[in-house]
Amino acid sequence: MKKFRKLWSLPVAIVFLLASCTSTAHIEKDDNTDFSRYKTFAWIEKDGQGNSNKIKNNNLTEQKIRQAVNAELIKTAGWREVKHKPDVMLSYDVLVERSSREINSPVYSRPFTRLIYNPYTRRYTTIYYPSQFVGYERDERAIREGTVTITMIDSRTDKAVWQGWTTEEVNSKNLTTKEIQYAVRSIFKKFDIAKN
Repeated sequence: MKKFRKLWSLPVAIVFLLASCTSTAHIEKDDNTDFSRYKTFAWIEKDGQGNSNKIKNNNLTEQKIRQAVNAELIKTAGWREVKHKPDVMLSYDVLVERSSREINSPVYSRPFTRLIYNPYTRRYTTIYYPSQFVGYERDERAIREGTVTITMIDSRTDKAVWQGWTTEEVNSKNLTTKEIQYAVRSIFKKFDIAKN
């Protein structure tokens, strides 16, 4: 039985380690909304008037977010983007802020060897003493956290019916294409729940 526990302890530890590295997405939805009646969507422009804003803060980031969301909505819900009379209006928000993270690193003693004399064999033998767990070293480091929020608004009632967001550690002030795709994918993994 002990061998069985040891055999499974490493894969279980790896699964928990990988699960702790992924970002967690959260959703809020209107329980009275029937998502099966939605088939089309359009984006709300950043000026809020439905007109294209000539000067945008980061046009490339906006383009990447829209492409990622469009791909997920087409794949998961079968919706399509339209220019006139959509069922749902979409908006997004990106926030990158400084934060800190506490890191607990395990500390081990140094391994060492000892040379001893065995009087029965009249030889010297080396005994190896492996590392021993001593405790944890705590360290705090500055990080950047990026939050992507996607909101769906019913175009007939102008009421928000669904919102999803996720926060993860990012490398710079602007999100990379990979970070955007990962964030949007993790948000829309929970969109199936909203359709029920």
